[in-house]
Amino acid sequence: MTDELNNLEDNLEQELPLQENPQDAPAETEENELEVLKKQVLEANDKYLRLYAEFDNYRRRSIKEKSEILQTAGKDVMLALLPVIDNFERAQKSSLTNSFEAYKEGVELIHNQFNSILNARGLKSIESVGESFNVDLHEAITNIPAPSEDMVGKVIDETEKGYTLNGHVIRFAKVVVGE
Repeated sequence: MTDELNNLEDNLEQELPLQENPQDAPAETEENELEVLKKQVLEANDKYLRLYAEFDNYRRRSIKEKSEILQTAGKDVMLALLPVIDNFERAQKSSLTNSFEAYKEGVELIHNQFNSILNARGLKSIESVGESFNVDLHEAITNIPAPSEDMVGKVIDETEKGYTLNGHVIRFAKVVVGE
């Protein structure tokens, strides 16, 4: 029986090799875990730096695009107004040689051309005379006695036209209101 026990012990030793130092195994796994965690931290830091750089590039690019838009925002309006300037120059030259009536007609044509360009871009004048006073459209300069009962609370005279741009008031009409 002792021989059998010895054989059994030998077999167990062969199947399960004895560890020299039982504390070595947990230390190795802790080192492996530490290395894995260090790699994860480095990867996360690298990802963070790349995202930060990408965002910074986006921010710079959008600032540059905005400044370019602001610099060229009025370009189409300016290009549309160039013919008006040309016509004014022609009118100045012709005023020396043509009659007053021809000059007056030319200035009226230029005025109409100018208004049509502005209207095409959304600028509309506010019609005020004879309309009821509206604080959303008009700025009352003064009140005067109304010439008739039906003109009380209505605009009698307009000293400065008001304008809307795409439906929004950009300048209130300065008016005289009847009381």
